[in-house]
Amino acid sequence: MPTLTENNQLGGQELRRVVYTEDQIRARVAAMGRDISEAFTADDRLLVLGLLKGSLLFVADLVRAIDLPLHVDFLLASSYGEEKVSSGELRLLYTPEASFQDRAVVVVEDIVDSGNTLKRLLPDLDARNPSSLDVCTLLHKRLVEMEPEPRWVGFDAPNEFLVGYGLDYAEDFRHLPYIASL
Repeated sequence: MPTLTENNQLGGQELRRVVYTEDQIRARVAAMGRDISEAFTADDRLLVLGLLKGSLLFVADLVRAIDLPLHVDFLLASSYGEEKVSSGELRLLYTPEASFQDRAVVVVEDIVDSGNTLKRLLPDLDARNPSSLDVCTLLHKRLVEMEPEPRWVGFDAPNEFLVGYGLDYAEDFRHLPYIASL
């Protein structure tokens, strides 16, 4: 288990504990990649759509674990700014150029907590006529019921503010290879 003696304080914030180790994350992402590979075929024309910035590392590792031809694109959305609680307002800063028409689309999210991002995005993405639209999330706090629920969930996460492996606090901590509580 990593200790919090190195890189554990940025921007006046200090990490409390490691929640998921680098090894736990690596094993779970590999298993999720296998599950997604079994759910689709090459004929599905898989499009993996990452929600930036938090899912960047997860998407990179996940697509390498999927044993199918696929395309990758991204959405850039923000609802946190420099706070530890979602503002409830979602700002879309970049939307994908890729065609969704008759393709299997997997939206990749770093964490589902309030569910506001997905509740707002999924109807808009579905209107682009994919053959299927599923959600894959690394972390799910289980604070809200989603419709649809994410099809693939890496870990049920504690109700704590988490950073690392792409998740940030005011842009800090994304670089950590593990996930920790702030």
